[in-house]
Amino acid sequence: RYLEEFEVGAVYRHWPAKTVTESDDHLFCMITMNHHPLHINDVYASGSQQGRNVVVGPLVYSLALGMSVSDVSGKAIANLATEELNHPAPVFHGDTLFVESEVLEKRESRSKPDRGTVKVHTRVYNQHGTLVADFKRLVLAPRKTDGSWSWRAGAAGRRGRSRARPPPLPEAVRYAAVVAPRGRFSVPRRRSGVPRGEAPVHATQRSCL
Repeated sequence: RYLEEFEVGAVYRHWPAKTVTESDDHLFCMITMNHHPLHINDVYASGSQQGRNVVVGPLVYSLALGMSVSDVSGKAIANLATEELNHPAPVFHGDTLFVESEVLEKRESRSKPDRGTVKVHTRVYNQHGTLVADFKRLVLAPRKTDGSWSWRAGAAGRRGRSRARPPPLPEAVRYAAVVAPRGRFSVPRRRSGVPRGEAPVHATQRSCL
């Protein structure tokens, strides 16, 4: 979304939902070097307070963040901050996550009129409607100035200055215009037995004649 498309108070329900599997949790733990047995050891987890494996918290946050990209930060210039990340309830293997984001504020930039900031509050629920995670995120979003705006234009294009372009290449180069440098690329010396003005014929070439 562009900055103009955000409305304070709007709630975006992100789709599709995501069921967190055991393999999702184990793979994320291995990639991030988190070997806590509560997440990857069934025997250890069975004796814990929860009585079973708990999905590692950063995976829940990463999934919620990724699910919100299409509605919140798909056109963002940058993610500026994540605030007040909470995990009020655990997530277990097999739980399905449902995510929604509410727009808290929208501000235009004073120094750069082509952009602004948007703060959203993202909430994550499981299949029972229990809040399992929430956080606030601040993103830098571009303004929809016109339909011709593009990333390639850069700052110069947005201020109306044209970028320098390289000169066009010729369609063809005449053979006579190609000059070989002297030295290792110079014409080889005439071999014995070869008439002056004729190039020597190698054995491999002669066999093909």
